[in-house]
Amino acid sequence: MNYLAHLYLAGPEPQALIGSLLGDFAKGRLDETFPPAIRQAIIQHRQIDAFTDAHPIFNRSKQRLGPDLRRFAGILVDVYYDHLLARNWPCYADIPLRSFVDRVYRVMRTHHADFPAPMQRSVSYMLATDLLHSYSDLQGIRQALTGISGRLRRANPIAEAVTVLEQQDAGLATDFAVFFPDLTAHHSATQSSPSGKLIS
Repeated sequence: MNYLAHLYLAGPEPQALIGSLLGDFAKGRLDETFPPAIRQAIIQHRQIDAFTDAHPIFNRSKQRLGPDLRRFAGILVDVYYDHLLARNWPCYADIPLRSFVDRVYRVMRTHHADFPAPMQRSVSYMLATDLLHSYSDLQGIRQALTGISGRLRRANPIAEAVTVLEQQDAGLATDFAVFFPDLTAHHSATQSSPSGKLIS
């Protein structure tokens, strides 16, 4: 899953939000100096990604993109699922997307200096472009994919894949409507205090 879904599942606590993003940058053995809440959020990030990668609906979504995009299908579906979450946000949360995103941004600004350099760069880009809220429309997805494409060393079709994603929107939306409740149920089952909708 991509940024927005991880942050949604993390819950409202600042360290959980930080750890949910840090999971993309903390590889291998966890740093013992991380606070327990951040360590737990990184572990949860990894569990979410493992569940997603093994889920048959997620794999069906990847197949919808065709053989030419097979190598990058996981990245593309991750990002498009964030678009579908943002687009259908009221179905999953009781606070507006704008309010949720602004809360995340406040946490990221407060703790920005403490992040490792790669995460600082990503968070700076997120803040400068209002990335999380931009996921709600296709122009935002196009911008996000262009950024991902530019960070890869070799030429790739990621930036142009929005056309295919848009063509496959109905099928991907159907997949997401089945997959995301499965993911949230799985995530809640692994927590000591299962939660439902995100509330203020």
